Amino acid sequence: MKQVYTALFAAALAFDLAVSPSGVPGEEKGPSKLAFMIEIDGAIGPATSRQVKEGLAAAAERHGEVVILRLNTPGGLVNSMREIIADILASPVPVVGFVAPSGAHAASAGTYILYATDIAAMAPGTNLGAATPVEIGGGIPGLPGGEDGGDHKNKDEKGPATGSKETLSAKATNDAVAFIRSLAELRGRNADWGEKAVREAASLSANVALEQGVIDLIAHDNAELLDRIDGRTVEVAGGTRQLMTKGLPVETLEPGWLIRLLSVITDPNIAFILMLVGIYGIFFEFYSPGAVAPGVIGTISLLLGLYALNLLPIDYTGLALMMLGIAFLIVEAINPTVVLGLGGLVAFLLGAAVLFKVEAPGYRLSWPIVGMTGAIFFGMIMLAGRMLWAARRRPARVGAEAMRGLPAEILDWRGGMGHVLAQGERWQAQGEGAFKPGERVEVVNVKGLTLEVQRRVGAASDGEFP
Repeated sequence: MKQVYTALFAAALAFDLAVSPSGVPGEEKGPSKLAFMIEIDGAIGPATSRQVKEGLAAAAERHGEVVILRLNTPGGLVNSMREIIADILASPVPVVGFVAPSGAHAASAGTYILYATDIAAMAPGTNLGAATPVEIGGGIPGLPGGEDGGDHKNKDEKGPATGSKETLSAKATNDAVAFIRSLAELRGRNADWGEKAVREAASLSANVALEQGVIDLIAHDNAELLDRIDGRTVEVAGGTRQLMTKGLPVETLEPGWLIRLLSVITDPNIAFILMLVGIYGIFFEFYSPGAVAPGVIGTISLLLGLYALNLLPIDYTGLALMMLGIAFLIVEAINPTVVLGLGGLVAFLLGAAVLFKVEAPGYRLSWPIVGMTGAIFFGMIMLAGRMLWAARRRPARVGAEAMRGLPAEILDWRGGMGHVLAQGERWQAQGEGAFKPGERVEVVNVKGLTLEVQRRVGAASDGEFP
C-alpha cells in the first residue's frame, strides 16, 4: 500500500512540474500576451477620441503587447484628432496604425493619426492623404514645434491684414504643415509628402505610400500584420520596446453604451433635432400643464442636445439666433401676429446656417432637415395667420352676443319655462311653444341668467337641427 501512495505522489509531482512554466512546483501559469484592436470606422469626433482613450487605457492596464488602431475614416474634427494623437504619443503600449480592409481610406484627420502611430501599415487597395485643414487649433506639447505650430512668418513681415480670411487660412495651413512634419520627424517618415498632403491635398495608394516611406509595411490582415512587425523595436512613452507579436490572439475593444450614445447625439443633425424636440416639449408642457410626457421628453432631449452642442465646434451667435427664432415662434403660437412668426423663421434659418464653425466630414448640418423644419414652421405661421384673419373678420361676440344662435337641448319643460343644456351647462330657459325633453332648440336672447329659446325656422317636426 505504501508503494502505491509513493507512486501516486511521484506522478502528481511530475504533472505539476510539467504544467509550471518555470519548473517550480505550485507556480501558476502567467497570463498570455494579447494584441488589442480599436476600430475607427467613420468620421472622427468626440465619441471617437473617448473610445481611443479608454481603449488605450484598457490595453495598458491589461499589459497588452500591442494595440492595432484599425482606420477607415474620411476625417473629422480637429480637436478630436489632436486628442487621439496625444493619447497615442502618451501610450506605454505600442500603437500600430492599420488602414484596412481593402477599400478603406485614412483621409484628412486619419492621415495625421496614421503618422502619429509607432508603426504605420496599410492593406492593399487602400489610400491616405487629402489632409488640407478646415480648422486647425494649437499644437500638442512634446512635439517639435508643437506649441506654436512650428515655422511662422516674422511678425514684422508684410502680408495680408491680420484677421483676414487669407491670413487665417495661411496660418491654419502652416500650423498643419508644422504639425504633420513634427509627427513625421518623430516617427522617421516622409515629412515632405506629409506637407504635400496638407498644402495640395495629395493622396497615395498603399504601394506608393510604402515606396515613398510614408508607411512601414503592407499587410492583408491582422495575422499577417502581427507576423511582419514581430521583432521590431519601437520607442514608446515608457521607453524602448521590442515587439513579440507573432501568432498573438487579437481581442477587439468594443465601445461601451455611453460611447455609442455619444456617437449618435454628437451628430449635428441629431443634436439639432434634439434641441427642437426639447424646446417644443417644454413649451407644450407649459401650454397644457399636467400632460407630463412632453415635459419629461422635452427636458431630456434639451439637455442631451445642449451636451452634444457643447462638445461640437459651434458658433454661439448662431445658437443665439436659433433660440431667439424659436422664442418668437412660440410667442406666435400663443398670440398670432404673423410678423413675429416670420421674424422667428428668418432668425432660426440664419442661426442654423452659421451654427457650426467647420464643415468637417461627417459633421455637416443637413440642409434638407433644416429646410423641412423651416417648412413646418412656415406652415404653422400660415395656419396661425389664417386663423387670425378669420377671427378678425368675424364680429366681436362677448357675453349674451356669444350665446345667440347656439343650439341647446331641452332637459325639462312646463308652462313656457324649463331647463336646457347649452355648451355643456344647465341653463334656465323660457320661450313660446311646447317643447319635449331631448328636443333641440336655438338660443335667441339672454336675459340675466335665463335663455330665450325657440324652435329653429325650417327645422324638422321633431325639433332637430338639420
